[in-house]
Amino acid sequence: MTTIALAVERAAGDDLSIWPGSTTRLPHGHLAVGGVDLTEIAERFGTPAYVLDQGEVRERCRTYRSAFRDTEVLYAAKAFLSRAMVRWMEEEGLGLDVCSAGELELAVTAGFPADRIVLHGNAKSPHDLDAALRLGVGRIVIDSLSEIPRLAAAVGRNGSQKVMIRIVPGITAGGHTKIRTGTDDQKFGLSLTDGQAHQAIARVLGQPQLELTGLHCHIGSQISDVEPYIVAARRMVGLMAQVRDTHGVVLAELDMGGGHGIAYRPGEAALDVTALARGLRAELSESCAAAGLPVPHLIIEPGRAVAGPAGVALYRVLAVKRTGERTFIAVDGGMSDNPRPALYGVRYAPRLIGRHSTAEACTATVVGRHCEAGDILAADIELPGDIRPGDLLAVPVAGAYQLSMASGYNLVGRPPVVAVDEGRARLLVRRETLDDFRARDVGL
Repeated sequence: MTTIALAVERAAGDDLSIWPGSTTRLPHGHLAVGGVDLTEIAERFGTPAYVLDQGEVRERCRTYRSAFRDTEVLYAAKAFLSRAMVRWMEEEGLGLDVCSAGELELAVTAGFPADRIVLHGNAKSPHDLDAALRLGVGRIVIDSLSEIPRLAAAVGRNGSQKVMIRIVPGITAGGHTKIRTGTDDQKFGLSLTDGQAHQAIARVLGQPQLELTGLHCHIGSQISDVEPYIVAARRMVGLMAQVRDTHGVVLAELDMGGGHGIAYRPGEAALDVTALARGLRAELSESCAAAGLPVPHLIIEPGRAVAGPAGVALYRVLAVKRTGERTFIAVDGGMSDNPRPALYGVRYAPRLIGRHSTAEACTATVVGRHCEAGDILAADIELPGDIRPGDLLAVPVAGAYQLSMASGYNLVGRPPVVAVDEGRARLLVRRETLDDFRARDVGL
């Protein structure tokens, strides 16, 4: 790599544009988030650790509420859920979208109103449905034809439950094939092209204990362009017009899902939330007017875009290995706390913190501690050439789909979550320990 190229890479490495808005530079290579030095968090709570900027979470909620006025904004709990997160969502006026009885019961026992929760899932278990009905969940999103009679039976002849139907609109969008859900070749929803969507609508309308409030459409994740959402909304309005013409029913709600893209590295594209809100309002107004329909109540479900940029992961360097022309930096976490690079090739931008280095940059790969060759956290990135064991690495945009997807691989234990706000740090989720593993192992 040329000297000029290295200078450009190092300048990009100093870019804080993807970090929480509260991030500040401190002397000697330190960084603070939420007014708290990240090295102090590492020393106090150990590593690996996840830092969540409470102010950034709240500000992102307010951005959505401001852009999507007269819209129901649901936080997609699968991105990251804790009791504190539940409280922040309620205080900021968001609803919740959950995918299991576990997520649902955590939210309700933390005090969140069940009628402001929507239950998703392509394969809901009897326990999921029983919990939803027992707790009084606001809506259940039907994802398959077989789910309709099961749910109707669980509701009972004299009961009532509001439902939506998840529609596959035939749109390709998303950052990777494994997170594209708007096409017919994946497991979610009911297709427009093969007639299953129409069958599901007819069957739900034939179940008096199920109240069909509207349609649901989630086309994928990590989408940075507004246009796929506009096309999807147009197709949903077309289907709503067919429902009216065929069944004489005007559906009142349209849930356009989430999947709003964020930047994981400086210079990457992110979805413009304000442009999305403006585009969806205009499309719904025009399409509904053309179809002679009232504009439905709009619902959206951001998750990653709320939690992702508010999080920072902290790791301690354990080893530096130079093999031929490759440099590997091994840290004390890995795929057990962040499987996303191994699952679908996500790229991050780790940064050395806690000391200032004047060494020339080198190209390195940050790897985890697990017994898998694919345990890579960040491939071919630029870091100071003098990086050594004991150094601290901080990875921004770590608030979504990392700890929530964590595993118990190698019995390493999942990291803690530490909230920072106005110069204070507090533990939200403690570190998983060997005692936790022993308590679950009852086989002796």
